[in-house]
Amino acid sequence: MSDPFFSPPSGTDLPRYAGVPSFMRLPYLTPDDPRRAEVDIGFFGLPWDGATSNRPGARHGPRGLRDASTMIRAMNRATGQLPFEAAACADLGDVAMNPVDQDQAMGDAEAFVSNILAQDIRPIMVGGDHLCTLTVLRALKAQRGAPFGLILLDSHTDLYPAYFGSETLTHGNPFRQAVIEELIDPKRSMMIGMRGTSYNNEDFEFGQAHGLKIVPIEACFERGFDAVMAEAREIVGDNPTYVSFDIDFIDPTYAPGTGTPEIGGPTSFQAVQCVRALQGLDIIGADLVEVSPPFDPSGGTSWVGASILFELLCAMLPK
Repeated sequence: MSDPFFSPPSGTDLPRYAGVPSFMRLPYLTPDDPRRAEVDIGFFGLPWDGATSNRPGARHGPRGLRDASTMIRAMNRATGQLPFEAAACADLGDVAMNPVDQDQAMGDAEAFVSNILAQDIRPIMVGGDHLCTLTVLRALKAQRGAPFGLILLDSHTDLYPAYFGSETLTHGNPFRQAVIEELIDPKRSMMIGMRGTSYNNEDFEFGQAHGLKIVPIEACFERGFDAVMAEAREIVGDNPTYVSFDIDFIDPTYAPGTGTPEIGGPTSFQAVQCVRALQGLDIIGADLVEVSPPFDPSGGTSWVGASILFELLCAMLPK
């Protein structure tokens, strides 16, 4: 029997447009709230886009996704799951990331994630730009002591070296840095959906040199997403795995509100199917990043993102 405290209110009791928005209308728990000790899966925001190389705005993603996620209902009709009955979930708030100091912002985010991991809470991070993911990976590696697998759904590998001859990281290199720091095991990782123009092939070459499987979008459509996701399952196996979902994985027809859109991607339904294919894996954490509300005037991208977050939650739980 689920605890009613962790059950979002029904829209038949409180209209979904009413009340203070939290992720999926879950209880909002501050760091000193004693009920955080009961949480199984915690949503939190990293409202920061200081590593964005072109069009900013993802710092507003967590707020936009909170508002959109109030539309989520209790049941996943396709899978039959009732995730809020299967696990105690909560909104753990946002990290106050310094918008003008990358080192402080990243350090504060990693400390926040380390704290919730110490409480045995599985993290679902809502970004923010993709460099935010690196803070979660660092905290997970520190907790677990060993690298883990990665499944990335994205239109970019984010395996590029630092830009402008600098050592400062950007949202274009979190996974290159994760390989360098041995946070992830590249031989148990897979990147899916890469496309668009490029300056060179340095990112693909880096991934291939480290044994990381990269599946461009052309191969996804030629083979079919079902076959690609089946291979992803084989690669990560029964090992602990982190899932990162960049909203620009989806074609901008369906999700235009992002900083670096690339045409020719999957539909929103195909993206949902990819996430559902993760069911049963040992998912130790997940994220959804790069929703940029300033480029999303209709709010549709935030709604797509909120729906993907719900599917990620369901994929982390048994049917």
